[in-house]
Amino acid sequence: MRIKTTLSLLIFTAILLSGCMYPDKERSQNELPYIDQIQSVQAAVDSFKKDNGGILPIKTRDATTPIFQKYPIDFKKLTPKYLAEPPGNAYENGGVFQYVLVDAETKPTVKLFDLRISETIQDIKLRIKANGYPPYKKRLANNVYSIDFKKLGYEKPPYAVSPFTNQNLPFVVTGDAEVYVDYRSDLYQAIKKQGVPPKVGEDIRPILVKDSMFVPAYSLPYTLDPETKEPVFSDIKIPTTPN
Repeated sequence: MRIKTTLSLLIFTAILLSGCMYPDKERSQNELPYIDQIQSVQAAVDSFKKDNGGILPIKTRDATTPIFQKYPIDFKKLTPKYLAEPPGNAYENGGVFQYVLVDAETKPTVKLFDLRISETIQDIKLRIKANGYPPYKKRLANNVYSIDFKKLGYEKPPYAVSPFTNQNLPFVVTGDAEVYVDYRSDLYQAIKKQGVPPKVGEDIRPILVKDSMFVPAYSLPYTLDPETKEPVFSDIKIPTTPN
């Protein structure tokens, strides 16, 4: 009797463990970018556009929506005619990526917007709200500041992992308490690699997007410093600024 009980427990444990392991494996697949998935979505977008007189399969967004979130792909318009189902790593299918279009008006190109960064940003914003105001540390540009994370209760400053360089990127805050990822180090490397610097005054974020599957999620616009030719935040005009 004891042997049967032990055997039953072992079988139950094995089933339980296998049930736990599968979602982890599935979850890891939903968190990885795959070039073939992007290519299949791109083909579906191109076919939809061709069949619908140039109309794109995107969700409607407000004109003030940040540029890299402005053209999210609407998979309901693509499935099942152009695509069997959304990719496994797409938000609509339980994944962590929002499939978006860049250069929507000229050459619509499929890219990935990493939604995982939003979890850290939301945590920072909740702590700022509990604190009553953002604990500004250093002024980085007009209405852009580094954050004193110790005053928010962090033992170590949180960071975002760059999809472009795999480096840890810091967070910054604007005068109206909005939190963003600081991509200046990524941009510096991209400009150095490119050789020819972009024009002063224009938004230089597209150089990150050009040869990548990703867009710089939760980013502010950047330009080149006219003197140093290094990436700097563009002039951010926000009515609320710290005293």
